[in-house]
Amino acid sequence: QVHLVESGGGLVQAEGSLRLSCAASGRTFGGYTMGWFRQAPGKGRDFVASLTWTGGTALYADSVKGRFAISRDNANNTVCLQMNSLKPEDTAVYYCAATEKPGPLRFYLYYNYWGPGTQVTVSS
Repeated sequence: QVHLVESGGGLVQAEGSLRLSCAASGRTFGGYTMGWFRQAPGKGRDFVASLTWTGGTALYADSVKGRFAISRDNANNTVCLQMNSLKPEDTAVYYCAATEKPGPLRFYLYYNYWGPGTQVTVSS
């Protein structure tokens, strides 16, 4: 069992930056593929980024490629999402997720551990 908690969300102006963090506790964090997803009001849960347990291979949604960066610190059981050049369409609740399956993975059903989410609002 892995317990995940996100932090770092908030309100930011367009073209600004935010850094989301996800703290993990429970079983060994280093063996999990990690992902970030987001869900805007009235929409489904969309893939944002995923990272292998070694941190060696990352996968990004086309909409965030070049603007967002996922990273992890296995020694401190954290995974981060650096978000730059934010746009109003990035507004959503952002979720951290984990899976024992080898990654990176973009399909949300592969992930079996989820945090409660953190709100990111980008104003124009």
